[in-house]
Amino acid sequence: MSNQERVRAAFSNQIEYCRSNGAPVTGRVVEAIIGAIDETTTLGGRILGWEGNPLADALPLRVAGGFHALHLAGQHSELSAIYNGDPSAARRAEQIVAQTIARDEAQLLPWLESPPQTNEAGRSSSYIAGLLWLTAAGMPSRYEILEIGSSAGLNLMIDRYHYELSGVSVGAENAALSFEPEWEGPPPPDARFAFDSIRGCDIAPVDLADPTQARRLTAYIWPEHTIRFDRMKKGIALVEQKPPQLEAANADDWMLEQLSRPQQSGVTRILVHSIVWQYIPKAGRERISQAMEEAGKRATAERPLAWLSLEANRETYRHELIARRWPDGGQPVKLGEAHAHGAWIKWLG
Repeated sequence: MSNQERVRAAFSNQIEYCRSNGAPVTGRVVEAIIGAIDETTTLGGRILGWEGNPLADALPLRVAGGFHALHLAGQHSELSAIYNGDPSAARRAEQIVAQTIARDEAQLLPWLESPPQTNEAGRSSSYIAGLLWLTAAGMPSRYEILEIGSSAGLNLMIDRYHYELSGVSVGAENAALSFEPEWEGPPPPDARFAFDSIRGCDIAPVDLADPTQARRLTAYIWPEHTIRFDRMKKGIALVEQKPPQLEAANADDWMLEQLSRPQQSGVTRILVHSIVWQYIPKAGRERISQAMEEAGKRATAERPLAWLSLEANRETYRHELIARRWPDGGQPVKLGEAHAHGAWIKWLG
């Protein structure tokens, strides 16, 4: 398969993924981009000649973030008409995209340089559901949270939010952010747990106290999910009050360092991550997996290890919540499926 064929396949996958996850406008923009570009423009040539893995590199979402940023800045009225749901603009989307490239290519090109940052506080609901399950399964109820791919650290403030999960309440009632995802299936266990520490890393952490970085992160929010913009505003305010413990590091290097540190007795050490695994190079994923398996062999009932992930299944276009725990063998257990931005959870438990 040629580079261009891989790129077009990645765009097709992303279009279907958007449509399957409640983002038809974003899907239409992505569709218009691949339909409009050719090698006569610098942007088109770079996209169509992409030498990496365009799907793993989230190439469609990189460039889509650039177009959304132009819309948010009010720089192109016809482009904004697409985002605002104008049917006529949607029908002319390829033409509008081509015109936008001709006018604003210099502003779009930098968006190809790095993968999208898709931080979303709503994913914390899935983390909380997983922690309830692990606690009910007998893990010590104090957790040392280690998150990789933390982006701006919105999910590192998991202890500052309130959750209503099918009748199970977690967190302070007066929290600045509250989540109540649509719930399908039996309720999660009504267990009690606490956080011993919450730390994370990202290869390129986003400082939400910096307006430029905050605007860039906002551009990656799918416009259909309007509630996320309010969450981002409140998340920024929380970061300004007290920044999360977020370090700049490669996920694999950081996790190996964390796993080498002494672990307190009576505390469950747990790796968590959401919508990031595909962005970590294969060698990095293998290092993390091997390190977790090795650490799992050393785990005891007093110093256990767990792994909780919310990642996309690219065959079903669903996000699966998977838990593993040691010293109980580390076998993966699918706890359920969840919306990428926390709108709903289908609980299997």
